Amino acid sequence: MALDKIGIAKRIAQELRDGWYVNLGIGIPTLVANYIPSGIDVEFQSENGLLGMGPFPIEGEEDADLINAGKQTVTVLDGGSLFDSANSFAMIRGQHVQLTVLGAMEVAENGDIANWKIPGKMVKGMGGAMDLVASAENIIVAMMHTNKHGDSKLLKKCSLPLTGVGCVKKIVSNLAVLEVTENGFKLLERAPGVSVEEIKNATEGKLIIEGDIPEMVIN
Repeated sequence: MALDKIGIAKRIAQELRDGWYVNLGIGIPTLVANYIPSGIDVEFQSENGLLGMGPFPIEGEEDADLINAGKQTVTVLDGGSLFDSANSFAMIRGQHVQLTVLGAMEVAENGDIANWKIPGKMVKGMGGAMDLVASAENIIVAMMHTNKHGDSKLLKKCSLPLTGVGCVKKIVSNLAVLEVTENGFKLLERAPGVSVEEIKNATEGKLIIEGDIPEMVIN
């Protein structure tokens, strides 16, 4: 069966490494903070000026002054710090963040990402996404493999306005884990109960399949 949003977040959490600074984008990526593997210490950074972000607060214990970039209430771990957005973006542009996790509307087989605008719909702006995709060396996308109509979101070429070019390294969708290579999407893992054929049918872009594809292990 395909993963839900929590399953995607849990699988991405397995990519975290001890000592990393990690930026979590809006949407599914914010859930990753709730599923840090035991035995590792990571620092979550939010571009509105927060380092040391913890999991979402328990209902009734929210602090309206503590929010992430998506304006959701969050917690701050012991030793966490607050600072202005200028310092936050200096940290991002200076490549002091080891991993960025973003949502996406579309990803192209060459690593292009579109995640900020649908033409004709009002948006406030790109926000920090442009800086993140331009500066991060390791970008993982958390997304649904298809849209609500069943059309693929992993494409030969993005149709929506781009956020970044050739920057995505890995995708964790509700169907699969894929690496973006110079030759296309390389299938690494499939969601429990999902067949390789289902993933092929849901992927418009070039899909590379080598050998037996193992199922994801979600703890």
